[in-house]
Amino acid sequence: MTELTELVGTWMRRQRWYSTKSVEPKLRLLASFETEPEPADAGVRIVTHFFADDAPRTPRVYQVPVVARDDRDGDPAAFIGEAGGRHLYDGPAEEAYVSALAALMGGAARTEGRDAHAQGHTLGGTIAVRSSRRLTGEQSNTSIVAELDDGRLTLIKVFRVVQDGENPDISTLAALTQGGSRRTPALLGWLSGSWPAPSGQGAAHGELALVQDFVPGAEDGWELAVDAAERGEDFADRAYDLGRGTAELHRLMASALPTREAEQEDIAQALDGMFRRLTLTTTEVPEVGELRAGIAAVYESAAAGPLPTLQRIHGDLHLGQVLHSGERGWQFIDFEGEPLRPLAERSLPDATMRDVAGMLRSFDYVAGSLAQRQPPVDASAWAARARQAYLDGYASVVGTELHDHQRLLDAFELDKAVYEILYEARHRPAWIPIPFTAVQRLLSAQQVG
Repeated sequence: MTELTELVGTWMRRQRWYSTKSVEPKLRLLASFETEPEPADAGVRIVTHFFADDAPRTPRVYQVPVVARDDRDGDPAAFIGEAGGRHLYDGPAEEAYVSALAALMGGAARTEGRDAHAQGHTLGGTIAVRSSRRLTGEQSNTSIVAELDDGRLTLIKVFRVVQDGENPDISTLAALTQGGSRRTPALLGWLSGSWPAPSGQGAAHGELALVQDFVPGAEDGWELAVDAAERGEDFADRAYDLGRGTAELHRLMASALPTREAEQEDIAQALDGMFRRLTLTTTEVPEVGELRAGIAAVYESAAAGPLPTLQRIHGDLHLGQVLHSGERGWQFIDFEGEPLRPLAERSLPDATMRDVAGMLRSFDYVAGSLAQRQPPVDASAWAARARQAYLDGYASVVGTELHDHQRLLDAFELDKAVYEILYEARHRPAWIPIPFTAVQRLLSAQQVG
């Protein structure tokens, strides 16, 4: 398999979902399983490989579905190389793979391979694909729009980096679907599997793919907001509806998934994380050190406030994680949680104010991104109106909850902005003023209050 490993390593480095950009992949083939083409085709072989990448400090495992063809009729953009006299293509770009994957999920079928297996699960019955197209874009997974035989459109997501443990993108969406959510696309099915742990000790178990309803005609929340702000179009009504939708989503999550009351140990752990991020940020951006005392006071005040109820949350909520449909209103997507957090932590109950803070920061970033334009666009007043309307919409559902946990919300928003300063310092130094100004504004509001 040396030839295959070398081919995939060279090809993987060019893929947007490859997460270790600064180094060459160092791959080991861990395991594979084969899937029968749908419909049967003697000239096509479908094999899903699991590769461990030893290039990063902590090895990562990638799922690489490959379609091997006798001919070279596949998508040139998905061509991996030639091995064993066959032409190899990235599976999600091939209808043969997409149809076989959907059949596994929709039929709750199982396939065994060399040291690996896959098991389909369904909430919506048989899934027969008529046609499919892979989506492009900067993402950690690969998404495919598939039209079913009955005319429905679905979105299939193939996870590229696979991890041991429950993926909240599936467990959350499954619970919401079964709870009758109208704020999320319905989950139709998913594929789980097992593969050898990269350490060589035992097996790992996790999710490999999912299929859900596709929301036709939906607009990306970030693009919608940026366009409105750039044109000076008031966004307050839509922001209010988004706030209501967020609160409704939180209420449904609380009814469909476990909740518990926070304890002092939870507060201590959250506070410790905030101070670690603050220390790291002040080390790399010394200007933040001048604000450290004020930031620390907000954190300490939140820790002394009322304890929240902890529940499942979105975990990485911002305008890029919502779609707006004229028919369905705001729809929430991508429940994987914060990508930098370990998978095991992303399903843990958390405070809803973390999601609210994430969306507030997203409105700020709309204005900040426009300020970077040439010539710059001043959308600060637009963002302030949108932020307040979002909070008003949220409060219209939860009552006094926002007021009761205002100090916690302030702390989460400050923590998010501090993290953003560190991120921008490492990746886009010219953008540091966006979160830095937000920190100053938030601290000034504390003094006024």
